[in-house]
Amino acid sequence: MAATSNRSASPIAAGVVLAVVAALAFGVTTPIVAWAGRAVGPFSTAALLYAGAAAASLLSRWFASTSQAPLRRGDLGRVLAVAVIGGALAPTLLAWGLQRSGATLGALLLNLEAVFTVLLARAVYREPIGPRVAVAVVAMVLGGAALTFDVWGDARWSLLGVLAVAAATAAWATDNTLTRPLAERDPLEVVAAKGGVGAALTGAIGIAIGEPRPGLVPLLALLACGATGYGLSLRLYLLAQRRIGAGRTGSVFALAPFIGAGLGYALGDRSPGTGTIGAVAMFALGVYLHATERHAHAHVHDPIEHDHVHRHDDGHHLHVHEPPVVGAHAHPHRHDRIEHTHEHAPDVHHHHPH
Repeated sequence: MAATSNRSASPIAAGVVLAVVAALAFGVTTPIVAWAGRAVGPFSTAALLYAGAAAASLLSRWFASTSQAPLRRGDLGRVLAVAVIGGALAPTLLAWGLQRSGATLGALLLNLEAVFTVLLARAVYREPIGPRVAVAVVAMVLGGAALTFDVWGDARWSLLGVLAVAAATAAWATDNTLTRPLAERDPLEVVAAKGGVGAALTGAIGIAIGEPRPGLVPLLALLACGATGYGLSLRLYLLAQRRIGAGRTGSVFALAPFIGAGLGYALGDRSPGTGTIGAVAMFALGVYLHATERHAHAHVHDPIEHDHVHRHDDGHHLHVHEPPVVGAHAHPHRHDRIEHTHEHAPDVHHHHPH
């Protein structure tokens, strides 16, 4: 069976847009977390961030209209792993590191998450990384490096703080890789589960070691950052992973450090220097290369049974319903073997080798 796609609509571009918005939502929170967490311990900061994420996700379920594939019992181990690694360990390391590296440098260091994520996605899921994606990743890394030139001589950072933020990015990259199979589940359920477990774990540790209670303003600020930068952002990140895979999503998400650094500059954390212009150019090039990527060739789909949100007008879901179902919906279904040609991204249906 053969199929061709409309060249005016790229499946990769849609995922890139979601990843960019996720980066915006997360990036703006970094300097705010650094400010609000000054008088709050790192465990309490992490607990408030993911409590905000979980609460926002639970509230959003009231307004969700599209059927999604729910979490299943077999997902429990993976959910617990991402909650501990991404919902507890990573934000605790970030909060501790930001207090010692500063908001701007800390934001720039988050660039490492993209590098770790792309490498892990390649190693674990064999996601293809062609020359175009490789250049985009390198451009975004160079953008972050250009920004560090403006702050490297500043004495207001410590090696331990830098290492803590770097460790946080490695933890989040591991989280991103583990989360990839959960991208086909209801993102609100995933965020609520991850946030709830992460908040409970870090909150309990914070209370046990006697961390100070936050004031009203820092408390509300951290909850708001959690709702947007860790709740909404993660939901969009999962939707982007669903469309373009873990590696490309992680690479586009490298915009977040630049956004956080820019806000840090605006808030007076540091003065912008000559590296900023080069960084803007590198990030713009990286996003452009991702958004304009086109990938089409003849490929084979082996038989598979799975459960995820799908439509019946996408050329892959040919099963019938009685009565007919129109629009996006989710249920367990089977795919027979099919061979065709069309534009695609490394999504749940396209894990074939290249």
